[in-house]
Amino acid sequence: MEILKARRFLPERISDSLLLMVMFSVYGMLEALEMNTGKVPFLEAVNGSDVLLPCTYASCIGIEKLYFKWEFNDNGTMVKVMDSVIPTDNAEPVNKRIYRDRVEFMGSSKTNNVSIMIWNVTFEDAGQYTCFGKNPKEMGKNHSAIFTLYVVDELRVVDNTLTIIIVSCVGGCIALLVIFMLLKNFTLFVLAKLEEKNKECLVSSSGIDNTENGLSGSKVTPKPTPKKA
Repeated sequence: MEILKARRFLPERISDSLLLMVMFSVYGMLEALEMNTGKVPFLEAVNGSDVLLPCTYASCIGIEKLYFKWEFNDNGTMVKVMDSVIPTDNAEPVNKRIYRDRVEFMGSSKTNNVSIMIWNVTFEDAGQYTCFGKNPKEMGKNHSAIFTLYVVDELRVVDNTLTIIIVSCVGGCIALLVIFMLLKNFTLFVLAKLEEKNKECLVSSSGIDNTENGLSGSKVTPKPTPKKA
């Protein structure tokens, strides 16, 4: 009997455990901090120009003493560029520390922005930058996003000849299709009108023939009554 009770109770415990795991997983997804470097996480900049490295953060449960930093991948070695702490939501960062020349913090907590600017970039600045965040509310979980910077002598001129040809061909085909549809509709309209006129002519001709032949429905001029002598 005890064994049967244990067998009956075991599935309930397993289902309860699975339910708790799902609930914790969903809660963890809701509270997760997200670091984002934009829809296009790379940029090609000209040597000597100024470049903004974008990064924003978001959290469903808010933040408390959010620690964030920027790091540069120097041939496999992560070199710190800057770091700071955001005490709470909408509070500006404190204890900002910059470890690299020509770098300036350009973010704002009002817009959840922790972007940085690199002034007068050089070829040595090219590479991968990691925007890292850690929210103590999430039990120490780490989150990051990567932004890649390319530095060139001059921006390449993109040859759009093939694209223009393709767009022109597609546009021409669409225009021809539209013209064909218009001509088709106009032709059908003209044919419909001609068919209506032919039907009217047939009806009119039938009425005239009936009148001439003295058929039922036609008007006949009555003959005068002869006078008695």
